[in-house]
Amino acid sequence: MTRIDDTPPAWDERTQLTTFLDYARDTARAKCQGLSAENARKAPLPGSPLMTMSGVINHLRWVEYYWFQVVFLGEEDQGPWTEEDPDREMRIAVDFPLPRLLDEFAEQSARYRELVAGHGLDHQARRAVRGGLHVDLRWILLHLTEETSRHNGHLDILRELLDGTTGD
Repeated sequence: MTRIDDTPPAWDERTQLTTFLDYARDTARAKCQGLSAENARKAPLPGSPLMTMSGVINHLRWVEYYWFQVVFLGEEDQGPWTEEDPDREMRIAVDFPLPRLLDEFAEQSARYRELVAGHGLDHQARRAVRGGLHVDLRWILLHLTEETSRHNGHLDILRELLDGTTGD
């Protein structure tokens, strides 16, 4: 698998935060390189029927949507999940080709890069989260880096189980 550089071009806080989020995003996409369409839809973990490579990528896409558009901007939640099916984004992912999911994730990431560039790190989200707390953009960037990195570990495990491919 391709190694992506995590060294920021500058050492200010914003550049470091956005570089690490981009690094995590790029790593998720790299974990999918060369994966067959069939394997992208397989769930090799018996206790996790929704844990597919496609499902994880689609989940990452929709998690960013939720934090940037719904929480930060305060927009109406148009995500695929419902109260009856809170993991629907993972379930429906197998209905789409993985390259499409990866392209949509990359296009969305580019839009969010612009959004982040246009706001200060201390800018508070319009929508409150747990306990009425209004997180700031810095927290959202840190949270998304953590979430994406954690799921990269899942992608590593899935990929090795599916076709033996391992990577950094």
